Amino acid sequence: MADTPTDAVHSILIKIQESIVALRGEFRSELGSFRQSTETRLDSLETLIRKQRRDSAGMLVMMRAAASDFDERVSAVEERIAALEARKT
Repeated sequence: MADTPTDAVHSILIKIQESIVALRGEFRSELGSFRQSTETRLDSLETLIRKQRRDSAGMLVMMRAAASDFDERVSAVEERIAALEARKT
């Protein structure tokens, strides 16, 4: 009778160890796929950020040009008004 429980415990421990090894393998494969998908998403975010920086820089250049053009036009109007006021006196 003493041999039977010892043999059962040994086989149960072997099955537990096998299930732990199987779970570890599944975990590693899931971790690998998670890591790959995360890296893919981060790469796409980096690309998007680069595009947005480039677009922002372009918009800043366009805004400066528009402000410069507006300033030139306002200066021209001021000069014309000054010329008109000079005629009146």
